[in-house]
Amino acid sequence: MKPQDGAGSLLLFVTPLLLRMGFASELPVVTCGSVIKLLNTRHNVRLHSHDVRYGSGSGQQSVTGVTSVDDGNSYWRVRGKTSTVCERGTAVKCGQSIRLTHVNTGRNLHSHHFTSPLSGNQEVSAFGDDGEGDILDDWTVLCNEEFWQREEEVRFRHTSTNVLLSVTGEQYGRPINGQREVHGMVYSNQNNYWKAMEGIFMKPSEPPRTDFTHSEL
Repeated sequence: MKPQDGAGSLLLFVTPLLLRMGFASELPVVTCGSVIKLLNTRHNVRLHSHDVRYGSGSGQQSVTGVTSVDDGNSYWRVRGKTSTVCERGTAVKCGQSIRLTHVNTGRNLHSHHFTSPLSGNQEVSAFGDDGEGDILDDWTVLCNEEFWQREEEVRFRHTSTNVLLSVTGEQYGRPINGQREVHGMVYSNQNNYWKAMEGIFMKPSEPPRTDFTHSEL
């Protein structure tokens, strides 16, 4: 695995994060290699994961939505679809399939034909090791321009099962009290829209970063 492909070295430290945000703040598009938070604009929660497994369904690592802006477990790295490499700094095209790799655990946003625990929609989980899983990790970016714009609300369609990444407001109890269920829905509606928020937006000329260390933000 090339250093730029893995997720294990992408643990974040607050100072370089803030510096990098300022340096790339003028970049209008989302690019491969970027590390970002994604906001569900209907429910105002950020896509989140953690080393907590579902107690039903697949038993894989759970994916939720959180209201906290500062939670370090809400960072995801934008990568090429399974078995491909999207070069660092390459703008993501509308209609392109990508992977979203959870920075702190190295698992990919994933879906499959299991039922989600609260709403009965399709389960969304985090799957794989060190950024490598299978084709059920691929999501197609649905947007209106040529490229995924940072200011645009977009949708993510699961490439294999065609469901849309969604939040409808159901809340978990302990041990993740108050976090929202994230799931896949068949139909397009306002629950499916996401926007890129805080993060590190890579430019084409930037070399690979290797100086990340972990801090809960």
